[in-house]
Amino acid sequence: MKTFYVKFIVITVGIMILSSIFAFLLSNTYYQKKLKPYNDEKNTRIALDISEFANEHSNLNLEEYLDNLSAVGYQMYLVERTGKESYFGASFRDNTLPDSTKEYVLDGHIYHGILHFPQGTFVTGFFANELKNTIGVPLTHNGKNYALFLRPNIKLLFNEMHFLFAWLLALTILLSIVMVIFSTKYLVKPISKLTRATKSLSNGHFDVELDTARRDELGELSLSFLQMAKKLEQMDEMRKEFISNISHDIQSPLSNIKGYTNLLEKESVSSEERGHYVSIINGEIRRLSTLTKQLLLLASLDRNEDIMKKKPFNLGKQVKELVRNYQWAIGEKEIMLGYSLPDIEIIGDPSLLNTVWDNLLSNAIKYNKPDGSIEISIEEKGNSVLVAFEDTGIGLTEEEKERIFDRFYRVDTSRSRIVEGTGLGLSIAATIVKLHGGQIHVNSTEEEGTTFVVELPVS
Repeated sequence: MKTFYVKFIVITVGIMILSSIFAFLLSNTYYQKKLKPYNDEKNTRIALDISEFANEHSNLNLEEYLDNLSAVGYQMYLVERTGKESYFGASFRDNTLPDSTKEYVLDGHIYHGILHFPQGTFVTGFFANELKNTIGVPLTHNGKNYALFLRPNIKLLFNEMHFLFAWLLALTILLSIVMVIFSTKYLVKPISKLTRATKSLSNGHFDVELDTARRDELGELSLSFLQMAKKLEQMDEMRKEFISNISHDIQSPLSNIKGYTNLLEKESVSSEERGHYVSIINGEIRRLSTLTKQLLLLASLDRNEDIMKKKPFNLGKQVKELVRNYQWAIGEKEIMLGYSLPDIEIIGDPSLLNTVWDNLLSNAIKYNKPDGSIEISIEEKGNSVLVAFEDTGIGLTEEEKERIFDRFYRVDTSRSRIVEGTGLGLSIAATIVKLHGGQIHVNSTEEEGTTFVVELPVS
């Protein structure tokens, strides 16, 4: 199986090769359309100047003149009407030239061999050392007619440039491949670390180390992965804690029910004791029923079932009714209760929202101090309504505030060992509020108190 490292190198080198091919094709098009006509025109002017100079200087030794010009950087072919021919400068790789072309130039016409050199030839046609890839012009000297064919001696003029460009191309390709290999190693290294970290995470090892100092997408990915690992570790711990709590919360009432049921079977139990035992059994059954209802509700919310039945209702009256139901618990703990609950009508599911208020009020009572206080208020703000529950209880630490809405999480029970619960209430409340398009906020100071504020849309 190919690794990402190898794939990246292959793809990058492939892109380089394809880019080179496309660049070469574009360069060839530019050469055929622009440079080739320009090159033909330039060499035609040079050939005509040579022919004109030879025509005007009859005392000139034509062969010596052409021989000197060839030394400067030209390849030339001179032919007379009698068929006598002479070559000057470097030899042509291909001396093939139709007789009709020679006759055409001898008759006073100009032959544009460079311009009409095969169009299918790549830009390398510029370097084609062939006689037909020349400029042909008529030349008259001492009454004799000649045909002069000329082209630049590319090898002489650009020999050093050939080596320079060859080395430049070779070094460019070599250095590009080396840089791709090392740069890919740098890019792939954090991905390899992420792969190892993912495997470690899948095996239940949450303590992973990644480079989060990078200021790019991979650095952000590593940071997000570490945050995910931390969250998964917390969830795993909460799951274990939840199983332990649920096991205790189920086992404890079942043990009590079994024990008191065994006592009821004794004939010596008085009617007063029997009534007391039945009362205890009923209380334990209610505990189990509450726990079961919470688990079922949470399962329904998780499955996104259509359990919401929205309708208009009076929020103030609903919270007042809830307060009346908790009067005995508030009085038993000698808590001072204050509230401001105006009649405000909103659209929502009364049953689900009542679960939210019930959870927040019961928590405010359970975690409050004797002779403490609770303030409940409802305030309309724009298109939203704010419901606040403020208590003077044990408060929350910074870590607890961050995790208070996490499922199965319970605050430090060393500060409140007598407080029962499953750690599901606030998670359920937050989910219900979110389903209504609202938000729930918490503000708390340890040992001073906690305030929960629920923000809901009015409609």
